[in-house]
Amino acid sequence: MEKLKKLSPRVVLIRHGEEPEDDRLITYFRYKGIEPQIMRPCFGESLGEVDDSVIATALYGGQYNVFEEHKHPFLHQENRWIRQCLDKQVPMLGICQGAQSIARVLGAEVGPKSGEPFEFGYYELTPANAACNLFPPSLVVPQAHFHEFQLPQGAQLLAKSALFGQQAFRYGPSTYGFQFHPEVTIPAFRRWQFSKAHVYGRSGVQDKATQDRLMQQHDFAVHRWFMGFLDGLYGEAVAQALAD
Repeated sequence: MEKLKKLSPRVVLIRHGEEPEDDRLITYFRYKGIEPQIMRPCFGESLGEVDDSVIATALYGGQYNVFEEHKHPFLHQENRWIRQCLDKQVPMLGICQGAQSIARVLGAEVGPKSGEPFEFGYYELTPANAACNLFPPSLVVPQAHFHEFQLPQGAQLLAKSALFGQQAFRYGPSTYGFQFHPEVTIPAFRRWQFSKAHVYGRSGVQDKATQDRLMQQHDFAVHRWFMGFLDGLYGEAVAQALAD
């Protein structure tokens, strides 16, 4: 009998724009020796099904409202991907829009807060009790959002900020949602300062000088924490894939 060919391991990163591939998620997997498969369903690319080759996945932030599937049909495809990863317990991280999509798939509400406060800049996270071993007592992280997710039923709240009570959650052993952007480097945030210049002056938004100061003070701590988090979430699956 002919031996079945083993599928090559895949790390699937779902992005929602055309920004340069210089974020910390991509850097992490390339450093580990795995070239991630970058998919953009928003541009018509097909995710397909979550088969046994998928060892890890992440969904990035973006400009799309996750509750507008009727307006952005590709969100149905991403939601199916999320459900399949949950069923197969594929290690999965959602960031900003990605976290909101995971929360929505799990039945939680997503949308703007009353008054529409906007976190754009670097804001302090404080850990919830359940996350005392995941976050340091204080971590100042990049943010760019005014929508938020409610905590899905069965999920653990991990962190909050002064403006938004839900900043991070864990669902099951291997699914995380972050409202904040630990993947964003200084060059990437500088691009946002240009592309999001129209939001300066909105409630909650830091001025550029404050952003620049906090960016320089806290970027390395964010990098160090996030690399350790990624090792905890993905490291075992990556090591096993490379060993095989």
